[in-house]
Amino acid sequence: MAGVYVTDGIGNLMGMREATVLSPADIARFGSSPAASFARNLANVRARIAAACARSDRAVQDVRLMVVTKTIPAPVLRLAHHAGLSDAGENKLQEARDKHALLGDLPIRWNIIGHLQTNKIKYLVSFASEFHALDSLRLADALNRRLEAEGRDLDVFVQVNTSGEPSKFGLAPDGLMPFVERLADYPRLRPRGLMTLALFSADADRVRPCFRMLRALRDRAVSVDPRLTGLSMGMSGDYEIAIEEGASVVRVGQAIFGVRPGGDAHYWPGLIPSGSAGDHPDVSAAHGR
Repeated sequence: MAGVYVTDGIGNLMGMREATVLSPADIARFGSSPAASFARNLANVRARIAAACARSDRAVQDVRLMVVTKTIPAPVLRLAHHAGLSDAGENKLQEARDKHALLGDLPIRWNIIGHLQTNKIKYLVSFASEFHALDSLRLADALNRRLEAEGRDLDVFVQVNTSGEPSKFGLAPDGLMPFVERLADYPRLRPRGLMTLALFSADADRVRPCFRMLRALRDRAVSVDPRLTGLSMGMSGDYEIAIEEGASVVRVGQAIFGVRPGGDAHYWPGLIPSGSAGDHPDVSAAHGR
């Protein structure tokens, strides 16, 4: 079955040079007017970010929204860019590379937020603006050497496993300070802060301690390396809690695009609706705690 041309969400059919064709599977997942849905959902997430900032007496401009785009096809991301996406986070490097190649004409900032194998470093440094999963000196050294060869620097966040779950990557909390003390050995890395994945739970009382721990670790780390001011924490089910605890970057995907196939929405029952984004004009409306 052939794909169909879609509008930009503002009522205009894109010119043929920029026409976006979505497959039937894309239409089934994201609806018939995905750009319009994405724009509404982005606006709702930004409003919730503003409300969380107000509750915690923070300036809204101090919190950056990174849109997690893993599993979102490149033609759909083109529509999302028209809806306001400019800062994308990808877990898998190959998927990110492919999308970057297809969407190179768009001013999208590409961030890698998933675990990185050292044999993939050459691909990351070719296009990524930021890396949010630095968790070993071996990886730091390999990154630094490749960056030196390329003549460029890279913004990085150090990943810490604050939940203590063995399934998650990241430094153990008690291993952070020795790691931070070595960061100056890698001049091509520009440390920007710490990153964590909280416990997956709809219970705020279980999630919040992970964010509080990362903030406390950051407060210690900046005494050694003052560049580590940022806190990359909070996803679709818990970004408001993360902001209340000091997040400077929140990584939100399903509250904008709808439930991800094989994703983790089941950890946040009732917070992220099922079905396509197009079937839910306000995907994040059900996203209150």
